[in-house]
Amino acid sequence: MELRQLAYFVKAAETAHFTAAAAAMYITQSTLSQQIKALETELGMPLFDRVGKHVQLTEAGSVFLLHARQVLLDVEKGKQAIEDLQNLLTGELRIGATYAFTSLLLPALTSFPGKYPGIRIFVDYGNTEELERKLRSSELDFILAFHQLKPGKEFEYQEMFTSKVVMAVSKKHPMAQLKEIDLKSLNGMELILASKGFSSRDFLSEVLEKHKVYPAVKIELNDVHAILSLLESGHWVTLLNERALNGWKNLVAVPIAGKALLRRAYILWQKGTYRKKAVDLFVKELLKTEVR
Repeated sequence: MELRQLAYFVKAAETAHFTAAAAAMYITQSTLSQQIKALETELGMPLFDRVGKHVQLTEAGSVFLLHARQVLLDVEKGKQAIEDLQNLLTGELRIGATYAFTSLLLPALTSFPGKYPGIRIFVDYGNTEELERKLRSSELDFILAFHQLKPGKEFEYQEMFTSKVVMAVSKKHPMAQLKEIDLKSLNGMELILASKGFSSRDFLSEVLEKHKVYPAVKIELNDVHAILSLLESGHWVTLLNERALNGWKNLVAVPIAGKALLRRAYILWQKGTYRKKAVDLFVKELLKTEVR
């Protein structure tokens, strides 16, 4: 079994098409087909069902795909570790973040490439649950996420700051002039909220249930940017992390009276795995931004 065979197999699984996979790997289709056939022979089971010009994974193929990806990721991490030892600041940096970190990320994304031009950066936005899943499977190098409590023992983490959950409205909205709003006042109020699965939404749902407050949720969206855009129309009201409002000049944050609904922001890494030098350098740049 060779690494190139695993790479060919993974690309074929991702494209579901041998011709497209071969083109992406800069080899001929016959070469790719032969190498995957050799892999299937060695494993003693078919990895693909051939359906005309397309292919789809068999059950064995789906199982093997998880392991093949992990092997390739581990090899890539090994290469990165050696490059770090040689002080060659090259390679890829994959960052996961919830939307509320956008205003914090942008300055670092502006300054970092100028200092380290050999590092290519990918940013993946999502909810905390999705990002942690990708971190576990080594698809991301680190993530920025909010937690009510400290993250689980499977991660290494560094706390960055705390942020409140607030009510957000347009400056044109009648409630924009409020100094604060009582949690009980939200009962029956028409709201637009982030979809369940976003950490701030799940945290909020727990708080509202605890206080027997049941707003009328009219729209749920898994895109915080879209929620904020809708707020600008002047009609809608939402509850979300105040950090998400940074840069939205037409929106107002109204504090929720009583005990502050605080969220803690963390940088999370996989525990027990090699951490790229590029990760430490980017985090250093990120924390500079936060200090400012």
